[in-house]
Formats: sequence, C-alpha cells, structure tokens
Amino acid sequence: MKKYPFLPAFILLLACNIPRTPIYKDISRPVEERVEDLFKKMTLEEKVAQLYPLRIVDSLAWDEEGNFISTLDTTRLNQGIGAFWAMTIYSKAPRERAQYINSIQKYLVEKSRLGIPAFVFAEGLHGYLAPGGTSFPQAIALGSTWDTALIRQVYSAASLEASACGVTQFLSPVVDLAREPRWGRTEECFGEDPYLVSRMGLAAVYGFQGGGESIDSNHAAVTLKHFAGHGQPEGGRNIAPVNCSEREFRESHLYPFEVAVKMGKAQSIMVSYNEWDGVPNHINHYLLTEILRDEWGFDGFVMSDGGGLDVTYKDHLAAKDSAESGILSLLAGIDYDLGSRGCFAVLDKLVADSLVPAEAIDRAVKNVLRVKFRCGLFDNPYVNLDRIEEIMNCNEHKALALKAACEGIILLKNEGHILPLDSAKIKTLAVIGPNAADIHLGGYSGIPMKGVSVLEGITEFAGDKIKVLYAEGCKITLNETVHWIINENPILSTQDIDEKLIKEAVITAKKSNAVLLVLGENELINREAWSEKHLGDVDHLNLVGRREKLAMAILATGKPVIVLLINGRPLSINYLAQYAPAILEGWYLGQETGHAFADVLFGEVNPSGKLTVTIPGNVGQLPCYYNRKPSRFREYVNSNSTPLFPFGFGLSYTDFKYNKLRLSRKEIAVGDSLEVFVNIANIGSRNGDEIVQLYIHDLISLPTRPVKELKDFARITLKAGESKKVTFLITPEKLEAFNLDMEREVQPGEFVIMVGKNSSDFLSDTLLVR
Repeated sequence: MKKYPFLPAFILLLACNIPRTPIYKDISRPVEERVEDLFKKMTLEEKVAQLYPLRIVDSLAWDEEGNFISTLDTTRLNQGIGAFWAMTIYSKAPRERAQYINSIQKYLVEKSRLGIPAFVFAEGLHGYLAPGGTSFPQAIALGSTWDTALIRQVYSAASLEASACGVTQFLSPVVDLAREPRWGRTEECFGEDPYLVSRMGLAAVYGFQGGGESIDSNHAAVTLKHFAGHGQPEGGRNIAPVNCSEREFRESHLYPFEVAVKMGKAQSIMVSYNEWDGVPNHINHYLLTEILRDEWGFDGFVMSDGGGLDVTYKDHLAAKDSAESGILSLLAGIDYDLGSRGCFAVLDKLVADSLVPAEAIDRAVKNVLRVKFRCGLFDNPYVNLDRIEEIMNCNEHKALALKAACEGIILLKNEGHILPLDSAKIKTLAVIGPNAADIHLGGYSGIPMKGVSVLEGITEFAGDKIKVLYAEGCKITLNETVHWIINENPILSTQDIDEKLIKEAVITAKKSNAVLLVLGENELINREAWSEKHLGDVDHLNLVGRREKLAMAILATGKPVIVLLINGRPLSINYLAQYAPAILEGWYLGQETGHAFADVLFGEVNPSGKLTVTIPGNVGQLPCYYNRKPSRFREYVNSNSTPLFPFGFGLSYTDFKYNKLRLSRKEIAVGDSLEVFVNIANIGSRNGDEIVQLYIHDLISLPTRPVKELKDFARITLKAGESKKVTFLITPEKLEAFNLDMEREVQPGEFVIMVGKNSSDFLSDTLLVR
C-alpha cells in the first residue's frame, strides 16, 4: 500500500461515481418507498402525464425489427403516459398485438426520462375482449351458476390470456346490482342481490388479480365498476339518477364494492355516470373519499368512466364547463381520467393558475403509481411472445367455457318431463327461431362474434342419428350487422317479412317429431345506451316484434315444443310460461352456446342454474326484486303481483327433498355465531347439482329490514338416491344491519332462518338473539 498511497482514495472515488439503482427500480424495496422515491423525482408535467391515457389510434409506426417509432409529440411521450389506448393494435392477432405492446413499453422504459411503463387496459366482462380471446358466458349467466369456484377459474383464465398479450389492468368486473330489468346493461351484472353479487364479485377479483398482495405476470389489476348505484336507474334509463336513501344505498349498492375492496384488495374503481342524492357520482366527495377511502381504507386509484367528467356538465348540468367539471372531480377523489378529453390533460396549467391545489395532483399520482408497482410493471414490463399461442383460447379454456355455459342454463319449466329429449326416439328435430342460426354473445364481445350457434351445436350432436330441420321463423331486426358496438339503432322487422317466415316455420315444424324454438333478444335490442344513436333501454319486457306470434303458431301444430331463450334481461314471457311445455333460460352463453344447449337438451348435462334476478309478469310489477320491505305488500286492482319466476328459481331433471332443518343453538347472545344444518336428498333417478340457499328475516326491526335477505348459499352434487347434510355458519356479520346512527349492529330479537330451493320454497326455524 505504501507503494500506491493514492489507491484507497482512487477506489473511493470510483465507488462514488458508480451509478446507483434508484430506490423505485429496486424490486426488494417496499412499494411505498418506491412510490415516494419516484414521486420525488417527478416534475409537475410528468405527474400530470400519469393521470390520463394517450389515445394512440392511427399514429402508429414500427421499423423493420418491430420497434415502435413515435409519430406523436415526443415531448409528451418522454414525460411518460398513464396508459394507452391503441385500437388499431387490438384488431391484430394475439402475438402481433403483444409484440406491438412490448415495443411501446420499451420506448417508454428506455426513452422517457424516468422510464415509467404504461398501463395497458382491456375489457374482461366475460373473457378477454380481443381477437383470439375465449368468450365465456355473459355475467348474468355466470351469476346463474352460483358457483364461486367456477367464477374464479373463468376470470383467472381471462386474466392469463390478457396478461400474456401485455394487458396489465382490466376494466372489469361489474358489481352493480341488476335491479331495473328495463336497463340495457342488466346482462353485465351477476344479479339483483347484494350478498350474491358480493360473493361473485369477490371471486372475480381473486380470479383477475390472483388473490395475493401483489399481482404476478399471469394476472392483472381489476377495476370495479360502476361506483355506484348504476344498476337501478330511474325508469331503467342508462345514467339516470338512482333514487334511494343512504341506508338502502349502503346496504344494497355499496355492499359488493365494500367486500371487493376490503376482502379482495381491488386495485381500482371506476365511477358511474349517475347521480345519487342530487350529486353526480363523479364529483361526490362523500362517496369517493369519505366512504371509499376514509371508511373502507381503499388505497388504489379511482378512475372516471369514459367521458364521465364531461357528463357532469353536459348531462347533469352540475358544472359550467369541462374545466370546472374536471376540477370538481379531482377534488372529490378521482385520480385518473379515462376519457382524456377533459381538463386532466392541462392540470399543470390549472395549478399554475391556482385553480387546482398541487396536493390533489400529488395524491392522485401516488395512487396511480402504487398500483403500477403492485402490478409489477416496473419489474417486468414486457411479455413472453412464445407462450401466447398455447394460452389463447386453449383447449382447457374451451372446456371451462363449456362448463360455465352448462352450469348457467336454467330450466324454468318441464311439463310432463318432456326434457331431456331421448335421442333414440327423436328421428326429426326442427330448430326454429331468429336466434338459432347465429351466435349471440351479448355486450363487450369481440368483433366479429365467434362461437357455436344453437343450430350448429344441435346439428353436431345429432350427427346421422337425428335429422335436423331449420327455419328462421321471424326476424328480430333488419340491420345488416348485429353487434353491441355499432352506432345505429335497431330496425325492427316488418309484418310482411315475418308472416312469410312464420308460415315456412309451421311447415317445417309439422315435418318433425319435436321443435326447438329459439327466441329471446339480440345485441341491438339490449345493450348499453350511450347515445341517441346507440339506444339499449326499453319500456317493456315483452318479446319484441312477432316472436310471440311465431310461438303461438308453432305451439298450434301440436308438436312437443321446447323454448330456448337467448337474451340479456328478464323477459315477461307470460304466454310461453302458460302454454310452452318446456322453457330453458340461457342468457348469452358464450362461444360454447350450441354445445351447452345440446348437452342439456339431450340429457348429457342435468341443468342446475338458478335465477339471480326476479322475472316479473309485467313492467307494472317493477321494482320486483325479492328482498322487498314489509310494507310493499298490497295488490293492484284486478292484478296479481306474484312474479313469473322468483329469485333463486331453477328446476332439474331430478328431484331434491329438503328436511331436518336444525339450528345448533336456538338462542344466542349478540355477537355470537351458530350453525344451521339441513339434509338434502336426491330422490330422482339422475345425478344432479342443487343450489341450497339460506335467507334470514329480522321479524321486528328499526330501521325496517327486508322480508328476506340472502345470507349464504352452497352448490352441491348428489348422485341419484344420495343424501347430504349441508352446514351453514351464521356469523354476526350476517345478522347485522345499519342502525339509526348508520352503524352496523345486531339487534336483539327473533330472526326467521330459511333454507330452501329458492326465495319462495324453503324450510324455516326461529332464532332468538338476546
């Protein structure tokens, strides 16, 4: 060392000049430390850039090696972006799409000053919405399975496909309550009951995100929507006010969100277009901050719905212009503008003009960055292109889609046990109806819609054993294209066209041994109404056009008729319920529609789905959800308010007998739990699944409570002749409700405990809470 006395100082100098990895890029450091470190390095412009997406529509270019070439403002890109929408990318094949996404992320990571990757959003209502993705049954059909394990599998599969293609966040699931069947978005909901939707929503969150504290490369962050009350708009009109008290709002509409936030650790929430108690949700500080963050402890980020900031001033007339609307939204608790057309793009200027406090932007950007770190975006921003083809719509996912479709089918009527059909006895089967030959997937489905239609599935199953005849019967709409996203309203069929088709269908029916009549709706009749050129709400629940006349004509032939319904909302099918021998409700069943219906029709699968919405006899019964208050009992003049089919209803090809209902304790103290036991026996000749439902009723309560409240359910499988004891645990949480001080409380008194097949057919016992 004496020979080189300068060496220690030289080594120290070298060490001081070795670049250190910033804390925010250090995967070993806690998320909050990484957020704070990155935040401190950001300019105001870079912070603002994280709070809205960049819409890359036609301005895309790549070199010969597939590297992204910016044709946009490089200053804007170098500041980073919160997320990007690239519609031209999503029309590509999966591998090419992922390659493009990788190249854009690479540009952002390597050329923006701080290397912040962007969110890549996707829709996932019933599968990854992109070419090549698996299309599972629509949400209302998934809800009808009452199978939380299956729901988790479905959304895990969707998440795997999307994340393989570079998606990091879903704009799903929908946990609104389907409480207004005239509303065109009913199909997007799991059901009308808050407990059921909370459990389905929680399963979906676990499926999408993986169930851990962080989100790995096989999963993606969720966006719960639409917060809140969106599923009960006034008059069934999309974005109309939800009219209910805070107590009802909390007990019903907020509950599924609360469960998904507290138990599921949902990372993002999308605000709904509607207003509650006179305040548009996009500017409702009480909802977005005091309830969501202060009460529930939510620490993800809150985004607007598309164009939601401007809805405040354009439709609610609650702000003077886009700038004021955006400022109010930011101050209320919105962190991210999904629309990117409002004032969020110029928040830095609004700060300079003292119109927006810098602290609000700081809060918002930290919330967005926190989720990016939890998603692993900084640690692994690229995807492995080599695994995409083996994942997308793979055989495992196709089988899962078929299983989900089979479980979602509901047998509403089976007079004389006409179903299942005996393939050995049916020589000629007529498949008739406007929904038979084409595939119908419902909203938020790929373009074009792909899958197995009813006619295709039946024909494939029949093979050379059964002759299959087909007739359209009538048309629903005359539009050249039937798809939920096209910006044109439905053109209903004409009497001349339909009368000719009905006559042809009658001739076809007479040549058969039995008729499969495929009715319902299509994607132009029932969908999200986002403009006057894109309507989707209705003022009645009857079959549109001449579909009922077709049914009358076919039933008049005297042939055995099985009705299949493919639709997105409850339909008041009074004539069919009275005269059709058998009715199957399928909703929209996804890409395996035809295969699932064939399996159920011919008895390969025993139907087990049950309604998650009440089907009313007519719109005059609305609202008709089962968990009504005690005082809503009086009948109308010359009318019966009993619904056509009650909540929880669904038949089977076998029969189940309930007996031996028993409570482990007949009396408990406030705060105690108890078990409920019931014996279920399969007394039929076929194996089958039954969905056992538990309801409670607090006999005397102030504030008042519904006459029935679903508090648990179990899906069980029983072989023919087999019996099982089903056990439910009733905890204080299942007995409590909001008291007069708006605090959850179990009130002493008597509770009726009901266990049964549906909300109208059950055994009961009484529990005393002291």
